[in-house]
Amino acid sequence: MAYWLFKSEPDAWSWEQQKAKGEAGEEWDGIRNYQARNNMRLMKLGDKGFFYHSNEGLEIVGIVEVCKEIHPDSTTDDERWECVDVKAVCDMPKPVTRNDTKANPVLSNMALVTHTRLSVQPVTQEEYLEVCRMGGLDNPPRSD
Repeated sequence: MAYWLFKSEPDAWSWEQQKAKGEAGEEWDGIRNYQARNNMRLMKLGDKGFFYHSNEGLEIVGIVEVCKEIHPDSTTDDERWECVDVKAVCDMPKPVTRNDTKANPVLSNMALVTHTRLSVQPVTQEEYLEVCRMGGLDNPPRSD
């Protein structure tokens, strides 16, 4: 099992909108970057990930779970583009900003720090646990 980070502009798709989708979750659609798409191809049911508000806020605000593996993106007829579905798991008690991650030496190699434009990123278990600690999650949900 693995961990991930999903970026979304809050004016396009916010954490509150994600939570409102409940157990059914929502397609992580509209991704038009091969590396981000390929990351989604590696995802398995039960993988956990951070929900990150990009452009506005620049912070990890919650944890999501992959609830449907890779499938065609319903927002296009172009079969190159695929997506997964994710559902909200829990809020991050204290949002963790990009500046917080950049200032933490444990996270110096985290994709959020080194590949700031990639919209779907891998996160190591060590990074996941450190960000959860920083955000006040003492017993974070783990990938199955």
